[in-house]
Amino acid sequence: MHHLDEQTRTELEAAAFRRLLRHLDANKDVQNIDLMILADFCRNCLSKWLVSAAETRGAELDYETAREYVYGMPYAEWKAHHQAPATDEQLAALEARQARKVGADGGREAS
Repeated sequence: MHHLDEQTRTELEAAAFRRLLRHLDANKDVQNIDLMILADFCRNCLSKWLVSAAETRGAELDYETAREYVYGMPYAEWKAHHQAPATDEQLAALEARQARKVGADGGREAS
């Protein structure tokens, strides 16, 4: 994509991000813990990344507003309707993932 001008790249990246949000919205059965286990990010991470991007650009965006954008509804509502309790297996897999990540970083947490 280096051959594209910055504006076009930004527009393509934004379109891909919006499509990712639509995909996650269409697959509410995919739990955040499963995303964390497999990909080391979840919907909450996306929300935090939006807040961080806003801060970098001097724009105001609070975490709850970002989460509502990512989840397509208030987080409490999404959690009540779509978040299943984590199983012991999921918790163990997440703990193992985190341990591997810390080990790979030489004891530093990845951001």
